[in-house]
Amino acid sequence: MARTASNMLPLGTTAPDFSLIDTITDNKISLQDVRGEKGTVVMFICNHCPFVIHVNEEIARVANDYRVQGFGFVAISSNDIENYPQDAPKYMWKTAQKNHYTFPYLYDETQEVAKAYDAACTPDFYLFDAGLKLIYRGQLDDSRPGNGIPVNGRDLRQALDAVLKNSKVIEPQKPSIGCNIKWKS
Repeated sequence: MARTASNMLPLGTTAPDFSLIDTITDNKISLQDVRGEKGTVVMFICNHCPFVIHVNEEIARVANDYRVQGFGFVAISSNDIENYPQDAPKYMWKTAQKNHYTFPYLYDETQEVAKAYDAACTPDFYLFDAGLKLIYRGQLDDSRPGNGIPVNGRDLRQALDAVLKNSKVIEPQKPSIGCNIKWKS
């Protein structure tokens, strides 16, 4: 199992815009469509990565816990589906349904959105404030497949809670670890 770390986009970066097809509804969804009043979480995930599968339930819980508090959530898959057909849009909606995603699951066919976010792995998490400035990037928590640490979303939850309390987001921020994004040749 490959272990690729986040590239850690510089804090303060403005969220790159996007408009991609939601594999759940088949509608085009933009950053403005998913933007939350308090902040926006952009997640790069995929269907087959064991690191994503390991945290899927917690991703859904975090989104459910914080959407009602004014945060927007979106997941994006940018993997090359020619070489990784299990990540194709026709399977993405099944993954969303199975894991009870209450947020759009978008397909980045050109991989331009992943490049704009400097995404490196799945899962990779980005939290932008109400003004779409990056205030957190990195891991969900310290849990990884097989390390025995419970999945609890601690790092992302602490960042979301900091926004709610108008306090500074935790430092240092740890990179996520996961499967590398499957780039097209």
